[in-house]
Amino acid sequence: MNKNTIIYMDKIVKSYQIGKSKLTVLKGISIEIKKGEFVAVLGPSGSGKSTLMNIIGCIDVADSGKYVLAGQDIKVKNDDELAYIRNKEIGFIFQKFNLLTKYTAEHNVAFPLLLRGIDKLEAHQRAKKLLESVGLGDRTDHKPFELSGGQQQRVSIARALVGDPALLLADEPTGALDSKTGEEILDLFVELNKKGNTIVMITHDLDIAKRAERIIHVKDGEIYE
Repeated sequence: MNKNTIIYMDKIVKSYQIGKSKLTVLKGISIEIKKGEFVAVLGPSGSGKSTLMNIIGCIDVADSGKYVLAGQDIKVKNDDELAYIRNKEIGFIFQKFNLLTKYTAEHNVAFPLLLRGIDKLEAHQRAKKLLESVGLGDRTDHKPFELSGGQQQRVSIARALVGDPALLLADEPTGALDSKTGEEILDLFVELNKKGNTIVMITHDLDIAKRAERIIHVKDGEIYE
């Protein structure tokens, strides 16, 4: 692990208690992802990729093993510290967009900055600039229901970028889109990666995974590259 490492995982184990049985979902996973990489985590349903995503995103924590994100040892963080890391270090992009329906595109993008206590004017200026950068400069005052699926996903990408995170974490980002719009979103990811953004994309689709620079295969809770 060096200073360019964004994600370092060593022997990560995660289990869940189901009734009287214990199900081990991740079985000693080790991964290293460096700054500026575009990596796809590929696996079928039940492979453990969603659990891995939750641990990468600090939504869940491992039972054992070491996880360092952007130089921070996640194992020693409490819930408040994990919430701060999620807000500051990770830009989340979801399949279902997860936009606030009563707010405009601009306010949706500004929202993570407002949660940090950043001045409202500055937050909205940064939001507007990012919406322009993803091709939505003429949609800043539109609410989610006034936008197409592809436009909503672009809003969510702008929201993910607004806090200048160490990592963009995308969960099946084209899953709710038609194939043409999905390709446009993947093109945008490639463009963002060329600008230096580190991206981890979770997917079950090999064709989508091939758009990344590197594919990490997850099967039965183990890693294959």
